[in-house]
Amino acid sequence: MIIEDIKKTARMAAMELCEKAGLKAGMVVVAGCSTSEIAGRGIGTEPSAEIGAAVFDALSGIFNERGVFLAAQCCEHLNRAIIVERAVAADWEIVNAVPVPEAGGAFAAAAYAGFQDPVAIEEIKADAGIDIGGTLIGMHLKKVAAPLRLETKYIGKAAVVSASTRPKFIGGARARYSDN
Repeated sequence: MIIEDIKKTARMAAMELCEKAGLKAGMVVVAGCSTSEIAGRGIGTEPSAEIGAAVFDALSGIFNERGVFLAAQCCEHLNRAIIVERAVAADWEIVNAVPVPEAGGAFAAAAYAGFQDPVAIEEIKADAGIDIGGTLIGMHLKKVAAPLRLETKYIGKAAVVSASTRPKFIGGARARYSDN
């Protein structure tokens, strides 16, 4: 598998997500990524630092251009902790964890290495999400999450699933709703 192809496809998925979710500066996207799945292996079986770095570089490049914050989900070995820039963690409790490819995941480890001032937090409520390889990001999305169908269905061999969120509707049939 060619790393440049992985980067290209990940960039396309990130651009589609930004467009279809209507992401604006200051919003947060949670991303989960199995580098093993991208390589065509079972989730968590063969983490790849090279693939993790390629996906992180691609996603962070697209999101940074738009002022959107990336939150990288760790694997279950770190209880699906989230790696973010310290500035994003202001409202969240920082936990003591540093991901490595074999515990936390290669993508989260790449995020920790690639962010300016990385920290781990236990949870976040993101505005949108991208799940590469079935990593189960739903616990880190705001209510109410809705699936987004991207044209980019795979990165490498890993299936891509994405979601956006919207505020809850409260008030019933006579209520008026904003476009937030």
